[in-house]
Amino acid sequence: MKLSVVIPAHNEAEVIEPTLRSLTQRLIEHEIDYEVVVVDDNSSDGTGEVVGRVAAEDGRVRCIRNQPPNGFGYAVRAGLAAFSGDAVAIMMADGSDDPGDLVLYYRVLEAGYDCAFGSRFMPGGAVIDYPRFKLFANRVVNAGIRLLFQHGYNDTTNAFKAYRREVIEHIGPFISPHFNLTVELPLKAIVRGYSYAIVPTSWRNRTAGESKLALQEMGSRYLFIVLYVWLEHHLSRGDYRKPGVTKPIRRRAALAEERRRAS
Repeated sequence: MKLSVVIPAHNEAEVIEPTLRSLTQRLIEHEIDYEVVVVDDNSSDGTGEVVGRVAAEDGRVRCIRNQPPNGFGYAVRAGLAAFSGDAVAIMMADGSDDPGDLVLYYRVLEAGYDCAFGSRFMPGGAVIDYPRFKLFANRVVNAGIRLLFQHGYNDTTNAFKAYRREVIEHIGPFISPHFNLTVELPLKAIVRGYSYAIVPTSWRNRTAGESKLALQEMGSRYLFIVLYVWLEHHLSRGDYRKPGVTKPIRRRAALAEERRRAS
């Protein structure tokens, strides 16, 4: 199974090279066939040139330029339209996501699940240096989503997830132009009946550069996409579900076994 990794990047020249080198090294160590698609989202700091230097050494790394309109959601959507693998994971350019967790995601998909979701807030998960107000807002938003969808998952808003190709092909078209895409993807996969496993992951705050997430701009956009998928779930009578599935499926992997295989 070939794994594609889509990394949206806007002005991440300070951090993108160590992120890529750490990621590719871990995938090589575990003999995982991969490609990395960095989407340069109209950067003005030379992000594309930095990626180009890494790509010159590793032909499985490439950079594409996201044409306007720009924004996190548009950049991820460009990457999802360009990846060539059997499965795809979305990771952040700032190194906050652990490449070891990506290997764990791969093993989950390899075991037969349609999606691999991580939680930083379950036993075995961790957050390091998370800004206090963002952490509070994160917990409130995720609690609301969990209550509304009754899916038992407490980290829906985390962008770092992995999906089989057929999931991405079936849950489109995508409508979120901003960070609310991080909610649109997993919620559509869940309500349309794709199987998923939830595994513990870790997150570490960036060491350089600036976060692109502006909480004050995202509240109504998150709410819109959450209600959009909720209405589909309750009013569409299953018109968009995975063929052969009559109701959403929730499955949990044998976490100890998957961690052992990923280590």
